[in-house]
Amino acid sequence: MENILLATQANLEGTVAHPHLTFTEDENGLQYIEVDNQYAKAKIALQGGQVIQWQPKSEKHPVLWLSDHARYVKGRSIRGGVPICWPWFGAHPTDSTLCPHGFARVIPWQFIDADTTYSGATRIALQMLHTPEAQRQLSYPYVLTLMLTIGRRLKIDLATTNKAAHPFMIGEAFHTYLNVSDIEKIRITGLQECLYADKVRQYERHVEHSLLKFNGEFDRVYLNHSADCIVHDSDYNRLVRVSKSGSNTTVVWTPWEEKAHALGDMGNDDEWRKMICVESANAMENSIVINPGRTHNFSVEYSVESL
Repeated sequence: MENILLATQANLEGTVAHPHLTFTEDENGLQYIEVDNQYAKAKIALQGGQVIQWQPKSEKHPVLWLSDHARYVKGRSIRGGVPICWPWFGAHPTDSTLCPHGFARVIPWQFIDADTTYSGATRIALQMLHTPEAQRQLSYPYVLTLMLTIGRRLKIDLATTNKAAHPFMIGEAFHTYLNVSDIEKIRITGLQECLYADKVRQYERHVEHSLLKFNGEFDRVYLNHSADCIVHDSDYNRLVRVSKSGSNTTVVWTPWEEKAHALGDMGNDDEWRKMICVESANAMENSIVINPGRTHNFSVEYSVESL
């Protein structure tokens, strides 16, 4: 692991300077890329390739939620932003000792390149490192590449290439924590008439007939869903639109008070009220089979509109 981290550091030190990027390291040795361009500010943790902050300069409030009790240590997930769940979503299907939601969110990623798009957004390419811990949990060969486009909108593209001689199956998600004014005041549209599995009720299946409102713990996996979701937040006077491609599952989650307090890294007493997870995913029967030599592309884009 030490050699891999040294290689990552050398890669950062040898990078050609980009005017909108700053590379930093915290007291625990975690490395970050900070972005400041004409449209937005953002921060990416190289552990997990995780966007932990993104705020368009036109917005008074951050779009992503980040816990003030988040843990910034090697090998632990960061509570907030956009964790990447891969190559499984939830518990491992056969081995409960393996990392929940996969290992991509706790493995170092390597900075590959950065450029500026024609519109002035900043585009960053990362690739997940094949650490011994990653190889222990997934032994067959693959390449996992992440493209982040940071501007008025935040776009995240994840590409999984099968380098094995046989097909393999993955589950995946962008486990996005959105910052909201108050969980009981927001509404979510875009999931009406969609079949869901309710994790709070032992995966009972029902059809969603109305827009989503929240007054308690909520954890639903919406299947065969590829449309946009829109978070309506009247107190923040905005809509947050979640658009996606290569994804047929959407997960909506709020832990509510009791479970939030039990988690330990969800922040101060009422901080859980300021977040909602709207996760673009491929999970359960929407898991993806990738044939040898083929690449599966999975993308999400977040945008903000005034009410």
